[in-house]
Amino acid sequence: MSTFAIGDRDFLLDGQPHRIISGAMHYFRIHPGDWADRIRKARLMGLNTIETYVAWNAHEPVEGEWDESDGLDLGRFLDLIAAEGLHAIVRPGPYICAEWHNGGLPTWLTATPGIRLRRTDAAYQAALETYLRRVYRVVAPRQIDRGGNVVLVQIENEYGAYGSDKDYLAELVRVTRDSDITVPLTTVDQPEPDMLEAGSLPGLHLTGSFGSRAHERLATLREHQPTGPLMCSEFWDGWFDWWGGPHHTTDAATAAAELDDLLGAGASVNIYMFHGGTNFGTTNGANDKGRYLPIVTSYDYDAPLDEAGDPTEKYHAFRGVIAKYADVPAEAPASASARPEITVALSPVSRTAVTSLASQPGLATFEEAEHTGSLLRHETALPDGFAGGVLSIGEVRDQAWVSVDGIRVGSLSRTRHEHALRLPPGRNLSILVEEQGRVNYDDRLGEAKGLIGPVAIDGHALSGWRTTPVPLDQAAGAPELLMAEGSFDLDAPSDLFLDTTGWGKGYVFVGGFLLGRYWSNGPQRTLYVPAPVTQAGSNTITVVEIEQPVPDSARFVGAPSLGPLHE
Repeated sequence: MSTFAIGDRDFLLDGQPHRIISGAMHYFRIHPGDWADRIRKARLMGLNTIETYVAWNAHEPVEGEWDESDGLDLGRFLDLIAAEGLHAIVRPGPYICAEWHNGGLPTWLTATPGIRLRRTDAAYQAALETYLRRVYRVVAPRQIDRGGNVVLVQIENEYGAYGSDKDYLAELVRVTRDSDITVPLTTVDQPEPDMLEAGSLPGLHLTGSFGSRAHERLATLREHQPTGPLMCSEFWDGWFDWWGGPHHTTDAATAAAELDDLLGAGASVNIYMFHGGTNFGTTNGANDKGRYLPIVTSYDYDAPLDEAGDPTEKYHAFRGVIAKYADVPAEAPASASARPEITVALSPVSRTAVTSLASQPGLATFEEAEHTGSLLRHETALPDGFAGGVLSIGEVRDQAWVSVDGIRVGSLSRTRHEHALRLPPGRNLSILVEEQGRVNYDDRLGEAKGLIGPVAIDGHALSGWRTTPVPLDQAAGAPELLMAEGSFDLDAPSDLFLDTTGWGKGYVFVGGFLLGRYWSNGPQRTLYVPAPVTQAGSNTITVVEIEQPVPDSARFVGAPSLGPLHE
């Protein structure tokens, strides 16, 4: 067994000075069949540590139904890191941000009436204690002083940008230590004096999050952490994308120079991200700083290892920098090779083959309907003799498609700040609402989703509603949606890139695995298909389309297309 501690100026591994050179990978954003490959490539770049968040809402989407299976097996992920000879850093939140759905907090928790998040609150603290103890049951026996590889655990996440409740932080520390976590505990904040002061406690080791001007940021950090090692535990080497925006990249040479400055100053580092992965399913978050902007499916992040696990120019540039400060393996990973190019015929899915969806009375939000999916359908009868009028909705969260007598008449978008449209004469009104990603930052955490506020025609409220949750695997049960499916053959399991150019808006399954969302809004034009969800022989693809006729074919292409570049 080894020991890991914080000395006067350094981290100490078995009493000797040790520099952490780490990279972030989120196990819940990577297919578990790819974990070992990505971890190995981290070691080959020269990293000695892997850091991961823990996403509470991935493990417990429904209260009391805890899941550690398959892609949520944190213990197996940590063991694979250890098998590669690397240390691990665990950041369990409970809030993680990470451009992840609801910042990692479960919707059943944030929908609790009167709850106060990320501060002293009995209901919130009781739930998070249960959560943390479950996580720490996995982490505690894997700490370095028990023969494992976990060297640091983080308390909360960039808390100084949100609040300053020291009693809340102290309670997190109490639960952590009481759960037999003995390794050093850290906090992270941007190197702004107010944030560093608000976001930590005596006894916790402060670290910084930044991507440039290392000497300046480290100096500010040192003012608030007078002793011990300096660490940038989020060295931002790229950025994320949102629907309707550009694809963000950073120059590899510039990013490598910033890393060189940081390591040259003697600091430890965690590269955010080493490998970003994918917001599979409907797990993407959203930003809202006056305009709601949902995050795309890809979390490539312009990281050294791209979404498909291929080394990039940035990978090799970082590897060269790290070699100046630490031993780097002689072996380097192979360059990317083109993936198969296949065209697949698609056929519409018959509605008669789909079981009717269960509905409930009333105009319910996603929370009230206890629906963890992304689509709700609302129906009501229009007034007798309805000759047309203006439909108005207090707020749409996040997009709604409106139909009269089964005919689509328009849509309302939160991003475009739309609240009203004119309806033609008819008898029946239906509204399909999509939750496009929950805000993962600041005071919009946990906001209700659906149709918020009054729903009226010409100022008169409508009643008699029925609400129907629409699971994506039963989407053909909703008449506003179209589904198509097809099959294709592979000689062996393979990564694929599905080209969605020319499609409207929707979701794709391959082999029953929900890849995520596509949208003509861009910038992303391909969806990544991990090899482990495919097989030798016959494979299936299912497309759920919202906005336009279902495509009659699907095309897998040899390389990804994440949109026009923005540097």
